[in-house]
Amino acid sequence: MKPNPYLESVEKILAHLRKEQGKSIEKAAKMIVKSISSGGALYCSEVGHGIHMDWISRAGGLFAIRPFSFGIGINDKTSNALMNRKGKKRADTDLENIRHAVKISNLRKGDVMLIGSVSGRNRAPVELALACRASGVRTIGFTSLEYTAKAKPAHPTGKRLYEVVDVVIDNGAPYGDASVKLKGYDIPVLPVSGVSCIVAGWMMLCRVLELMAEKKDPATVYLSVNREGGEDFNKKQQEIFDRKGY
Repeated sequence: MKPNPYLESVEKILAHLRKEQGKSIEKAAKMIVKSISSGGALYCSEVGHGIHMDWISRAGGLFAIRPFSFGIGINDKTSNALMNRKGKKRADTDLENIRHAVKISNLRKGDVMLIGSVSGRNRAPVELALACRASGVRTIGFTSLEYTAKAKPAHPTGKRLYEVVDVVIDNGAPYGDASVKLKGYDIPVLPVSGVSCIVAGWMMLCRVLELMAEKKDPATVYLSVNREGGEDFNKKQQEIFDRKGY
């Protein structure tokens, strides 16, 4: 059978994670274990295109990993003549919302937040990392170091994600993310960052589970509700999670 170009690109990404990211994944896993073993919580913000939901409430996954999201709606439409009045820059209200969300949330010093941005240039993930740092929350960033090296920062500080998180996991995506060159197309096609981010995250969480087991204090995990006894198992695990926090 003819080799599939996309599968070949994914295989290169997996090799990158295996050979190049072991130390970062181990560091991230130990940070998480230290946090949840000491009364801290593990949160996951959006890491790109909804990928983060693959880690949350999944069969075999950790109860401890919880989504972090927020929404602030403002209905303040005015005339075009008044839109650019002197005062604060309207473009910065998104950053203010993020700082306020972190401030009033359940985040506490010593917690861990997972953050992602393939290019690393976008305002929101950088601001979330900075707000977490100011609150004593540790951060793990999923990004592409090759991509971000060529990306112009959009955040007012001029910082990119890898510069403001505690641990960087490089997903290995190329500049622009698309990785396959196909005959008949002028530009590369088919992104690989999604596959890479999901795999890297599960590699990290695998090490968390192993490290917790080595401590004789295994974390609570989900069993598929489509398996016989799954709902009862998860109910008992939920009780343990609510009591221990992990």
